[in-house]
Amino acid sequence: MITALGKEVFSTIDEVVDPSHTALLMIDIQHDFCSPKGLFDRIGKSIDMMAPAVQRVAKLVTAARRMGVLPIFIQNQWLPQNRVVSGSFLRFMIYKQGMDPSEGCTVTGTWGAEILPETGIQPNDIIVQKWRPSAFRSTNLDMVLRCNNIRSVVLTGVITQGCVESTARDAMFHDYYTVITKDCVATYNKDLHDASLKVMGSRFDMLASDDLMDIWEQGARRSIAAQ
Repeated sequence: MITALGKEVFSTIDEVVDPSHTALLMIDIQHDFCSPKGLFDRIGKSIDMMAPAVQRVAKLVTAARRMGVLPIFIQNQWLPQNRVVSGSFLRFMIYKQGMDPSEGCTVTGTWGAEILPETGIQPNDIIVQKWRPSAFRSTNLDMVLRCNNIRSVVLTGVITQGCVESTARDAMFHDYYTVITKDCVATYNKDLHDASLKVMGSRFDMLASDDLMDIWEQGARRSIAAQ
């Protein structure tokens, strides 16, 4: 840690992802985005990247629980009868995503909105519901993080260039140290995925999930040795 302009600043990645003040966010790992016969699959978007990323997320969630990192699941929502969509939002969904808006996406109470059980989600886990790409926009995520003394967030999930990148930017704007797990995020287009990782890598810390788990394990061993 260093001191700059009178402020304490984490100077190493080990400090940034210290389990005592870190939350692991799983963004929109839901059937409509990730599963065969989900919305994205039905409208012809590739879901090839999803299953491998979800497998790595599940492994990371298990490690996070063991290390005392707070897991938080983010669940995208679309109210029935389109009660929380606007014209500008529909323009994005129709012309950029190629979606029939009458069907909706991750509609509340439907199978498509459910978080994949493969993530390792448990009944008592925190779920933050969101209505726009950023998990901070009009949600209680910031309050949940601050009430649990969280200073750093590690991001996983989908869509890389959409909800993941939007949440990463807002996390920084809310003054959280922000880390992207580059092998635990996924999308339907590799070019967009790579471009987004390149952009996010210029602004946020980025780790492979195995490297992150190694940091946590080494920190735990040092703590035991110091006792």
